[in-house]
Amino acid sequence: MNYDTAMRETIFALSSGLPPAGIAVVRVSGPLAGRTLHAFAGKLPVPRSAAYVRFRDPERGNALDDGLALWFPGPGTATGEDLAELHLHGGRAIVAAVLACLARQPGLREAQAGEFTRRAFENGRIDLAQAEGLADLLAAETESQRQAALALAEGSLGRKVLEWQGELLRLSARIEAELDFSDEGDVAEAPDVETVHRLAEEIAALLDQPPAERLRDGVRVVLAGPPNSGKSSLFNALVGRHAAIVTEIAGTTRDRIEAPIALDGVPLLLIDTAGLREAEDPVEAIGVERTAEAMEAADIILWLGAARELRASCVLVAAKSDVEPARPGLAVSVETGEGLDQLRSELLSRARALLPKPGSLALNARHRAILGEVLAELSAVSTTDDFLIAAEHLRTARSALDRITGRAGVDDMLDALFGGFCIGK
Repeated sequence: MNYDTAMRETIFALSSGLPPAGIAVVRVSGPLAGRTLHAFAGKLPVPRSAAYVRFRDPERGNALDDGLALWFPGPGTATGEDLAELHLHGGRAIVAAVLACLARQPGLREAQAGEFTRRAFENGRIDLAQAEGLADLLAAETESQRQAALALAEGSLGRKVLEWQGELLRLSARIEAELDFSDEGDVAEAPDVETVHRLAEEIAALLDQPPAERLRDGVRVVLAGPPNSGKSSLFNALVGRHAAIVTEIAGTTRDRIEAPIALDGVPLLLIDTAGLREAEDPVEAIGVERTAEAMEAADIILWLGAARELRASCVLVAAKSDVEPARPGLAVSVETGEGLDQLRSELLSRARALLPKPGSLALNARHRAILGEVLAELSAVSTTDDFLIAAEHLRTARSALDRITGRAGVDDMLDALFGGFCIGK
């Protein structure tokens, strides 16, 4: 579909949850939105005020439902164009009848996934970073995910980018002036590197913050240790269900078992692993190799083996404390419940330290890659005495920042991003 052509079409969709529900909201956006609402409601309500009406089939004249009609003339709307909403009773038959009537109207078509939000982006109502935040907000399952997504959706990154671009533009202007009018005495000297260093430090500090992926995918917690050390039993206790098979036979767990959970709103990905030992069985040997890989990628390791020199990410757990009380480490017993609360508390404390602070700005991989490019350009500016080269690095940095907000160079990712939204969003 040619998107420029699609933008001129009027689209409609159910924008609330699937029926049955108490209320259903059908949204219509585009140049024919006002005419369509008038045809269904018999009048065009006062802008941004709800009017109680009887909705009718424009062709047959039969009543469809009693509800509220709302009219939002563009461009000051959610999509940046004329927008109408039909608030209906949320029964399946009512919603189906209204959608069927809309589909029969000349010039209207059902919206594709994410098309309302894409129109908001294309019409300048939101930037690309806000659209990404909205996508994260729709997918949020924990309170920490919701807060981080909301900060992005409300434009916190976009505002920061605009601030940086303004400073870079002022730097560029002074350098260009120096290049163009260096023979005139009233032109200020080119800016010293202090301003560039300050911007670089701001960006570097943001890059040093915990990434957004940890909020989405969860802090990776790997349970590791020798066979029969109680890993699978503890894994099941933390997950709250029998996710892993537990037997007295060494080597029962041969592959990684993953289970996402949330403790007090903190997302965790728990990973049970094969016991570490010299394995003769080739299948078990593969499992042991995968255990080593999981430990390398872990954010936190619950080590259920003998005490040894552990890295900072490890928590020594003395599992089976009811039958082996003398072992060093945090005493935990799945049978008696001893130490489970303390272990959860330790996990929460460590996980929170690895996650973005509540409500803070969390960068995803795309943002980090772009800001890494900007940081490299700023570093190049601070190490050159050639004004012409410095000006080019500053221009490249500004161009890179445009990709964060979607002003340039993002056509290849738009379909994938907005295609992940639900119909009607």
